[in-house]
Amino acid sequence: MNERKPPTDGVPLHPVLASVTARIIERSRERRAAYLALCARTAERPRGVQRMGCANVAHALAAMPVNERLAALAPKAINLGVVTAYNDMLSAHKPYERYPDMLRRAAADLGATAQVAGGVPAMCDGVTQGFEGMELSLFSRDVIAMAAAVALSHDVFDGALMLGVCDKIVPGLLIGALQFGHLPTVFVPAGPMTSGLSNVEKSSIRQRYAMGQVSRDDMLKAEQAAYHGEGTCTFYGTANSNQMLLEAMGLQLPGSSFVNPGTPLRHALDLEAVRVLVRLARVRGSAGFIGSIVSERAIVNAMAGLLASGGSTNHTIHLVAIARAAGILINWDDFSDLSAVVPLIARVYPNGHADVNDFHAAGGMPVLINELLGAGLMHEAVDTVLGPGLRRFAVSPGLTGDGALAWKPAAGSRDPSVLRSVASPFALDGGLRLLCGNLGRAVVKVSAVKPEHRRVCAPAVVVDSQEELAGRFGRGELQRDLVAVVRGQGPRSNGMPELHKLTPMLGALQDQGFKVALLTDGRMSGASGKIPAAIHLSPDSAASGPIVRVREGDLIEIDCDRGTLHAQVDDLEWRSREAWVPEPSENANTIGRGLFALFRDHASATEAGASALLR
Repeated sequence: MNERKPPTDGVPLHPVLASVTARIIERSRERRAAYLALCARTAERPRGVQRMGCANVAHALAAMPVNERLAALAPKAINLGVVTAYNDMLSAHKPYERYPDMLRRAAADLGATAQVAGGVPAMCDGVTQGFEGMELSLFSRDVIAMAAAVALSHDVFDGALMLGVCDKIVPGLLIGALQFGHLPTVFVPAGPMTSGLSNVEKSSIRQRYAMGQVSRDDMLKAEQAAYHGEGTCTFYGTANSNQMLLEAMGLQLPGSSFVNPGTPLRHALDLEAVRVLVRLARVRGSAGFIGSIVSERAIVNAMAGLLASGGSTNHTIHLVAIARAAGILINWDDFSDLSAVVPLIARVYPNGHADVNDFHAAGGMPVLINELLGAGLMHEAVDTVLGPGLRRFAVSPGLTGDGALAWKPAAGSRDPSVLRSVASPFALDGGLRLLCGNLGRAVVKVSAVKPEHRRVCAPAVVVDSQEELAGRFGRGELQRDLVAVVRGQGPRSNGMPELHKLTPMLGALQDQGFKVALLTDGRMSGASGKIPAAIHLSPDSAASGPIVRVREGDLIEIDCDRGTLHAQVDDLEWRSREAWVPEPSENANTIGRGLFALFRDHASATEAGASALLR
């Protein structure tokens, strides 16, 4: 596979960005070289319909109309594989119901063909939050990656269109696509729903409901006013962080992430995505293949974008796994070092009052990328689906008077209360911190945590589940300073569910004037906010990490500014304590959880991506 040389970085790189990139390249040297060599060998083969047996080809094209079948058999034909995460359980994925016909027509207009190669499962974390199904959520990413690989394994495609938006879906699709690193691949977003009840008001009502001040009927009305139509949820959680990452890595069209479904601009961008992929597929051997685009520099750009926008902590797991799928090794030290120099220039809920529609209206991703490139905090010298150079992504899409798609260079922010310049940021750092101490290593997102709440030293309240903590809250047992220690929540324990159910009750305690923090080997929602939450604690409970030694009443110090995490317990007593071992649950195999034992048994460590597939 012949790689085009991307342009050199036009602006001097920030020395920390350069240093982190250099060590990632060195750390990944052998693994990355092996990955690219595999991509190159695979790319050298003839097209599938020319290489395969006649019966194989006949099966692959049998359902096509005759004219499309003939087009697919032509010597220089282009056949696109569509991998879709459509279902109408997810509001974000409902628009994809209409995409297959549209994509086939768009391909035909360009002299190409397109087939839905396969579908992947897509669960809604908003439905399963706080319930048993959430224990399947993280490992659904691995299932999605495998399902995407099954879809593309038919091996008759010259390029791939990936349709997915939400939390585990995009990382899974990207990991699966990277197993076919020789294919040009374009991601096609569906866009966010229009704004409903504000995220701030929704959060307030949730806290009041947790305290018994709001009825269930009123709570349901509020939630339905927030989640009311097709499109992605409008807060800046993992789903919308996914979209930011794809643009920052040059894998979907610039400015396309946050264009609402069903609009003329959305349709024009969808058609353009097909044109871009067909153009890439016609230049076999180019650096437009996804294995080349997802480089060490692209991964660093993704991290910088995540930090500058205050994105989801889930990507300290997902992005690690994505990088490994491309032969690249990153860790939490890389995130932490970049966070120290990449300023926070976006305020989107939970890091502010605005939602992603406000962010997009303020200039969105093109402005953010333009600002970071101008400050040397992103690599310009990368390849993208549009060609060499990330500067191609500092442009905003729009429609001309006759409805044609047009691009304008990104200007400054149109709303500095939502999006700012690097010269005038909301915070000087990215708000993601690495905590280390005798309790292990954890990450904490402080971009939404007020400075006065960033250090908590308080007695531990030790529980084995979020339900247990909720019970104690309901009985009035938590009206005091505390560090909630929720153990047994790592990938090898119960699949590492998000502990989103804890947010309203801990927020309510903080609002009452108590010093409150969370310590867990589990995850929080991508919308985690004002509570200092030391999450992804590693080593975790299943690895007999230090969390299993914590006892009720131990004084726990979490200092986000100093980056420390300590149990203030005498060393001799600490070392002599027996490890806590969870009691087997008779319900552990209900709601499909039994089928995921294989993933739990073989999951890698959290800092290595918490995957049973990638080591």
